[in-house]
Amino acid sequence: MNRRTVLALTVGAALLASGCTGTGGSAQGADAEAPDDPSEVSGTITVLTHRTDLVQDGTMKKYAAEFRRTYPGVRVEFDAVTDYEGEVKIRMNTENYGDVLMIPGVIEKKDYPRFFASLGSRAERSEKYRFTDYTTVGGKVYGQSPLGAVPGFVYNKRVWQRAGVTGWPKTPAEFLAGLEAIKERTDAVPYYTNFKDGWPLTQWTQVNGSVSCDERATTRLAEGNPWAEGSDLRTADTLLYDVVRRGLAEKDPTTTNWEASKARLAKGEIATMWLGSWAVIQLRGAARQAGANPDDIGFMPFPAQRDGRFCAVALPDYNQAVNIHSDHKAAARAWIDWFTDESGYAEDNLALSPLKDDPLPGVLEPYEQAGVKLLDLDDSKGAEVKSIDNASEVGINKPDYRQDLVDLARGATEGSLDDFLDGLARKWTETRKSLGS
Repeated sequence: MNRRTVLALTVGAALLASGCTGTGGSAQGADAEAPDDPSEVSGTITVLTHRTDLVQDGTMKKYAAEFRRTYPGVRVEFDAVTDYEGEVKIRMNTENYGDVLMIPGVIEKKDYPRFFASLGSRAERSEKYRFTDYTTVGGKVYGQSPLGAVPGFVYNKRVWQRAGVTGWPKTPAEFLAGLEAIKERTDAVPYYTNFKDGWPLTQWTQVNGSVSCDERATTRLAEGNPWAEGSDLRTADTLLYDVVRRGLAEKDPTTTNWEASKARLAKGEIATMWLGSWAVIQLRGAARQAGANPDDIGFMPFPAQRDGRFCAVALPDYNQAVNIHSDHKAAARAWIDWFTDESGYAEDNLALSPLKDDPLPGVLEPYEQAGVKLLDLDDSKGAEVKSIDNASEVGINKPDYRQDLVDLARGATEGSLDDFLDGLARKWTETRKSLGS
């Protein structure tokens, strides 16, 4: 996965001031029904994708060729977009935005019926698929992610073992003690923030739900104070602050480099980074390129347990949708169904399958063996959370506030952690009340 995929795993990470007006009009409410007979489906469809890498190396062409074995009358063409969010937002002011596309984060959830054809009811699709809440409007589902990921710490097992830590920390205090041991007993940087690139800091919001082990964690953001004592986000932000405050992160976070950090962690120069299961395949690839052992790359959950058990949330990648103006809705729907169910795309990326009955990917086998509970968050109030976040200008899925948090922790700015978090809480709750949430 590339950086754009990572941003997509954070729900609404790329949320911008929407300038999309669309021309939904009379098409609004259209359905893209699943075809009954593949031989009767025909047409050439254009699939917009952010996976420029897979188009360039021919991988997507191979998927299309395999798809055509089932749907011989359908030809699939790919339009790989480098600045996906920015360019597709502009295209969606017209009717010409492909037949299949990844739903840009800029599009407000309430507007999905204006731009996309329904894939069916939530009641039906949720029995088979994960992530249906994220694109449900009025009981209908308007998109489906072909893969998912789980947040966690990507770490170098050899470095942690050399420091004497062999088990996963169960509390923030144990985690900090582990980093202290790495600092004392190895030459590795215990934790790397990737401060300069910014987007890795947004991944910390994905702790939400893990500490409380609560599938309604998103609802609680819409209805309460995200930084209340003991809350998921306060716990996460406090841990990040403590890591930096104690000198357990890189000395100068303003000079970090994401691409370089992958090789450094693979070689054991960095011990730990908070990212997600999507990163494991990248880090193992970096290990091979650096002549290091890919098996050194491990993955652990956030250090918190509920009733003696770790919890972690399952989050979708970009959701594929059918353009409501497409002249080939049946073919477009066929592609989405096949790509989700049959392509092996999730398995090829060592990612979490959107199919509930599928086994966990190999990178999550340690989670399965340890009994980590995976949570499918209820996103029915996800749109309200976005509205509060935008109006309050807190930016829970933007890097700014956590860059400010890191600056506070390293002494680049003055103030206390409690005042900082309480200030965020005040902005959030006052905005929530003003919006009537």
